[in-house]
Amino acid sequence: MPHTHEPDSRYAWTRLLTTLALMTIGSGAMYVVSVVLPAVQAEFGVARADASLPYTLMMVGFGLGGIAMGKMADRFGVMPVVLLGSLGLGTGFIAAGMSGSLLGFALVHGVLLGALGSAATFAPLVADTSLWFVRRRGIAVAICASGNYLAGAVWPPIVQHFVETAGWRHTYIGLGIFCMATMPLLALMMRPRPPTAAAASPAARAGGVVPSSRPFGLGLTQAQVLLCVAGVACCVAMAMPQVHIVAYCSDLGFGAARGAEMLSLMLACGIVSRLVSGLICDRIGGLRTLLLGSVLQGLALLLFLPFDGLVSLYVISALFGLFQGGIVPSYAIIVREHFPPAEAGARVGTVIMATLFGMALGGWMSGKVFDLTGSYHAAFLNGIGWNLLNLSIALFLLSRVRGATRRASIFPSPQQQPPGDRP
Repeated sequence: MPHTHEPDSRYAWTRLLTTLALMTIGSGAMYVVSVVLPAVQAEFGVARADASLPYTLMMVGFGLGGIAMGKMADRFGVMPVVLLGSLGLGTGFIAAGMSGSLLGFALVHGVLLGALGSAATFAPLVADTSLWFVRRRGIAVAICASGNYLAGAVWPPIVQHFVETAGWRHTYIGLGIFCMATMPLLALMMRPRPPTAAAASPAARAGGVVPSSRPFGLGLTQAQVLLCVAGVACCVAMAMPQVHIVAYCSDLGFGAARGAEMLSLMLACGIVSRLVSGLICDRIGGLRTLLLGSVLQGLALLLFLPFDGLVSLYVISALFGLFQGGIVPSYAIIVREHFPPAEAGARVGTVIMATLFGMALGGWMSGKVFDLTGSYHAAFLNGIGWNLLNLSIALFLLSRVRGATRRASIFPSPQQQPPGDRP
């Protein structure tokens, strides 16, 4: 009989470190394609929006694949999912490096690198981590999700170096070999299945928040749709700097290398943001953390409008990373706090899919706005508008929670929690 491990145990923290390494490797594809965007555009002789298509398809595949991979993980465990992901990333990078057309390059990103590759190392791992922790769920999920930004801090300068010295094709092939050599070894450490669904976190219980079949006083489908719309909106805004900062710097005359450094700085600061947001989330809950991140992300986007000097862009890139890093992990915590625990895996995967769709849409939309206007100024304004939509939804959901809490304090009832709910 296999040994079982408890939530918040020593093994849970060891598993978290393994998860962080897997996500750092598996999430690299979305940042690699951003770095090679100028080189790919030049080689295939296409417009900026067309050159953004591989990123867009990869993020769509990433999101859709996350739901399928989450269901697969619920049934078979995380280890087989990660092994499949290592195969998808390995073959995907190699096939992309050998692509003869932009369409083939884009399809490889959507199917192999996105749906079968990176999808295996994001939503399933975030959902898995949320089941291994109770007392420190916020910081644990934040550490796990930081792997996504750690990838953004590590890979751009490395990839830019090899693109300049060996070319983007050889760089892709080398990345494929690296994924197939390292990820299976890490996957073997993920064999144990999660413990039974844990209870609500102490911060959530202290705030009167319990998982329910009517989250925010809404139907499950209504609440899920609102969270998904919020996820799309915040990530359309988030994608503008993350996807186009390298191209933006090239257009301003600073060069792709400076843009790659800014992207690396932005995502390195995002790691700090995610960790700090995790600590904040353990104190104030996921919904208020989302609201805080949305406000700060909007402020950072506003700063890109009046300032386009080299030093200014370094500073604003750092601020953008510090301000928005905790937004996406907060959705996983919101799901765990407000939705039935038995549905956490599928619902986390669905919301994460929405955020990735937002990144895909934002990457393409920003390129299209640039092609239409010849400037990124309008693209930043577009991102600010989407961010306001996210902020509005967060405020609406928070008002629903506060209203329900006030009603519960005035009219206490043993029937507040629906009969079918099992936290």
